[in-house]
Amino acid sequence: MGKKRIYILVEDLFEDTELLYPYYRMQEAGYDVVTIGPDKGEEYRGKNGLTIISDISVSEADIEDTAAIIIPGGYAPDRLRRNRHIVELVKKAHKKCMVVAAICHGPWMLAEAGIIRGMQVTGFFSISTDLKNAGAEYVDREVVVDGNIITSREPGDLPAFCKNIIELIEVYSVKK
Repeated sequence: MGKKRIYILVEDLFEDTELLYPYYRMQEAGYDVVTIGPDKGEEYRGKNGLTIISDISVSEADIEDTAAIIIPGGYAPDRLRRNRHIVELVKKAHKKCMVVAAICHGPWMLAEAGIIRGMQVTGFFSISTDLKNAGAEYVDREVVVDGNIITSREPGDLPAFCKNIIELIEVYSVKK
């Protein structure tokens, strides 16, 4: 089967550390990390100036043999959730019981995809009302795991966030 893929969603104004830390941590754990943007080969700029070029476009994404989707925070999730193809990719990943992980403002995508109703989630405190309005129970903890969804609040939570992604991938890999 080969090495499993992890997708990281990218769009302008992502939180730099919330993209970089999981990007390299997942590579270190042996995963093939692929960045997905609205367009392939497009350069996206983070809030603090980091630039990254998307490996593929959302239309090229294939969730077969994919272990997880990671959604960094910053203002990128607000831009990403406007793209119906990206929203559909997140819905499809959740339905196939892939690990779906979102940090900071990333849970906005989960709300837009309609996949957090009745679940416990966390995120940056300023989006707690949005998450509650999407039917979730907001919990103020560094990481919350509910089913195949992992959420965290902010860059300081990245070690726990990434550790839980890797652990949950192993759980869901055994179930498949």
